[in-house]
Formats: sequence, C-alpha cells, structure tokens
Amino acid sequence: QVQLVESGGGLVQAGGSLRLSCSPSGRTLSTYAMGWFRQAPGKEREFVAAISRSGGETYYTDSVKGRFTISRDNAKNTVYLQMNSLKPEDTAVYYCAARSAVIATMNERLYDYWGKGTLVTVSS
Repeated sequence: QVQLVESGGGLVQAGGSLRLSCSPSGRTLSTYAMGWFRQAPGKEREFVAAISRSGGETYYTDSVKGRFTISRDNAKNTVYLQMNSLKPEDTAVYYCAARSAVIATMNERLYDYWGKGTLVTVSS
C-alpha cells in the first residue's frame, strides 16, 4: 500500500502563511493525481484542492480560492499546499490523498490512498 507522508502543519496567526508538503513513501509521485482535504473539529471531511498528474489542471473549494495554491514538483516527488491569508476557520487536520489517474477530482471517493494528516491551527 502507498504511504503518504504529510508535513508542515503547525500554529499560525490569522493572516499568516503555511506550506504543507506531501510525499509518497517508496512510490513515484508522477504516477498519481493528488488532492488535499481537511477536517475541522465536529465537521465532516471536505475537499480543499486537487491537481492533475501533470499539474496542468487544478481545482479549489470556493472558500480557499485566491488564498491557497496546490502545486507539485514531480522531480522532488512532492505535492504542496501553499496557504496564505489564513483564517481561524481554516483550522483543521489536513489530509493528502492520491489516486492512480490523470485528472484531478474533488470526489474523495475516487482517491486510493490517504495520509495520516497534519494539524493546522490558526489563532485569532
């Protein structure tokens, strides 16, 4: 089974920035389309961003458009989520996900592998 390792979470003040990273352990990133999801306390997991295998197609949930950017560096075997202008409502556990496909999707049911998550806390 593919193991996804997330990093970069932590505590940040509102308006600050944070960059999350995700790499598949023992696998080649270029094989997968990737996504980021998050789950806030007391809420269901929700889609955040997705990127196609090539990086040429991206999707974002409306609440993060203009603030978050998903990108990938296949040479470094890493996908990133750059989060700017963070708000307290962005506080959640962020999960990296991968699927053996070319196109990006917001449908979490289509993802094959999931990371354990990294906590992002945004203070007021």
